[in-house]
Amino acid sequence: MLATFPGRCASCNGPIRAGDEILSAAGNTSSWLHADCRTELLLPGFKAPQPFASASSRGKTAGKARAPKEPMAAPEGATFVYTDGACSGNPGPGGWAWAIDRDRFASGSERPSTNQRMEIRAALEAVTTLHGPLVVVSDSTYVVNCFRDQWWDGWLTRGWTTSAKKPVANRDLWEPLVLAVLERGDVAFQWVKGHSGHEMNDLVDELAVAASLSRD
Repeated sequence: MLATFPGRCASCNGPIRAGDEILSAAGNTSSWLHADCRTELLLPGFKAPQPFASASSRGKTAGKARAPKEPMAAPEGATFVYTDGACSGNPGPGGWAWAIDRDRFASGSERPSTNQRMEIRAALEAVTTLHGPLVVVSDSTYVVNCFRDQWWDGWLTRGWTTSAKKPVANRDLWEPLVLAVLERGDVAFQWVKGHSGHEMNDLVDELAVAASLSRD
């Protein structure tokens, strides 16, 4: 589910912003954690989601976790760029940011927007602005898994519809990002745990939040 109000994660103790994906302890709606923190801490009474069992695996050992997928390999000589999105409300005023270091960065805003839109927009701005091999580092599994797991392939095959035959959400941002990545052929995506004290992830989070609050 998506957070409606700000709070603090019971796992990493980092801030929970409105629009962040969160999970709660069973029977304890006063304790919340970032969805990405669920593998870091299981609260008392909290049951982790069970992996989906395909038809071919039914009848086998139930609840057996799938092996984690390997991250995308970094292209040779790649520059690492960190991206993040923020939204004050969902929808509400949104902000995006990318940064290579504290001297090379950019940010912007969109009103109204959503947290997911701003995560995609941050990656799109980085990929279409920066030249040379890139590794886009994001705390959004929505962005990273699209490329690591090649969701885009099914979207293109089905004419920008999901496997449930519904239009792909945020196509206006996904389509130019996917096409830019395919055209370039030198971009990889990697995930970083958000709100975990990572210097560059914290920096782009601050930039995105500031952009979402800007009146420009």
